[in-house]
Amino acid sequence: MEYEGHDMDWNNSRALTEYRRNHVGFVFQFYNLMPGLTALENVELAAELGKNPLDPKKLLDEVGLLDRADHFPSKLSGGQQQRVAIARALCKNPDILLCDEPTGALDSQTGVQILKLLWDFNKNYKKTVVLITHNQNIAKIADRVFYFKDGVLEKIVKHEHPLAPGEVDWQ
Repeated sequence: MEYEGHDMDWNNSRALTEYRRNHVGFVFQFYNLMPGLTALENVELAAELGKNPLDPKKLLDEVGLLDRADHFPSKLSGGQQQRVAIARALCKNPDILLCDEPTGALDSQTGVQILKLLWDFNKNYKKTVVLITHNQNIAKIADRVFYFKDGVLEKIVKHEHPLAPGEVDWQ
């Protein structure tokens, strides 16, 4: 298999590590923030790993947490920790962003803000965003929706005109 014109050796753990480091961003369901680093330092950590990182302070501002930049994860709510984790994943400026329930710990207003940020990242930077969710409303903003049942792909639905996050009825 190829990626960007290069043959990928899927049996080579070093090559796979390099691929993940340079091309894939992760937003974990349970944040995985470094407890000894501030919110800004957690985001800056990703900037150090990326080849073409985005601005950490700008991203913290975009997720509404620039005023909490010097707070440690233990001093942030679950929703705030999730927003730091999203800023960290975006900071690396990955080609592919994998998100596991990125709005699960957020109130609906903050959830819409985060979905808009992910949507803008996809549209403005032409990056792939893969979002895992159980929320059918979130699926309305996707170009393609993959439905799984018991670990088996059941169907793929392509949306010719997906909605923007602000167009979805979140009630």
